Amino acid sequence: MMESGDMAEASAGAASARELTLADKLNHLFEKVKNPATGKRYTNAEAARVIRESGGEGGVTVSESAISQLRSGLKPNPTMNTVKALAGLFGVEPQYFFPGYDVEESEKIRASVDLIAAVDDSEVRGLALRANGLSADSLKMITAVIEGARRLEGLDRSGE
Repeated sequence: MMESGDMAEASAGAASARELTLADKLNHLFEKVKNPATGKRYTNAEAARVIRESGGEGGVTVSESAISQLRSGLKPNPTMNTVKALAGLFGVEPQYFFPGYDVEESEKIRASVDLIAAVDDSEVRGLALRANGLSADSLKMITAVIEGARRLEGLDRSGE
């Protein structure tokens, strides 16, 4: 018979193993990836504008409301052009957004995005580049160490 602590661990493991939705993945990217032009997180409107101005795939546009619907899960099945445009904006492969995409690879992408967000300073970006190829667990551990060091030195800029 499982004790309550064991059941909580099993439940947490099941939740982390569930396949993330397109909305989950997109929201994570919006939360972690900053616009290189402003140094701030993208808003839906800003993302739509950058996609429109980049002119990508034959002048593809994605409206602010479409992005909002994708992020809320109201529109779970975007067009391929929309997926390509969003993937280009955030620097991920379009396949990342599809159901059935390799769960371990998806977790690596999420951990890499978290690590890059944690090493915001351009002098330490080399660290992120050196982490390429590490497992998702190793990337999460490195991210936790960097975030802890930033807090200790008063560099935690939460709310940005």
